Amino acid sequence: MIVNSMKWIKTPDAPEPAGHYSQAVVHRGLVFVSGQLPKDAKTGELEKGPVEKQTRLVLHNLRQILKAANSDVSHLLKVNIYVSDIALWNQVNHIYTEFMGDHKPARALVPTRDLHHGALIEVEAVAAVAE
Repeated sequence: MIVNSMKWIKTPDAPEPAGHYSQAVVHRGLVFVSGQLPKDAKTGELEKGPVEKQTRLVLHNLRQILKAANSDVSHLLKVNIYVSDIALWNQVNHIYTEFMGDHKPARALVPTRDLHHGALIEVEAVAAVAE
């Protein structure tokens, strides 16, 4: 759907939004990805395993949404990562570094108390549309 040059992204390859929001919105060459929890796209079930497994899944979902928006990881501009405990920083940073490779977008890693449904991590991002 496109309204006022905005395009709402919806892909079956990432979890269906649980509320009144889109997986992502594209506007003027930018992709704004909503916060993603580590949910399985097919079942909608939250991954309850260790933070490493949750991080891999949430980053996989991010990649799928970017792909649906004609973007990719190399076009990420800003990533916000929320973790339920700052003690998880090292594990999350290790997986994130593997995922990003040489690409280093701006980033914030924010410790919170509780995340929705007991998740250990949530990720939101802004990327450029691939040319």
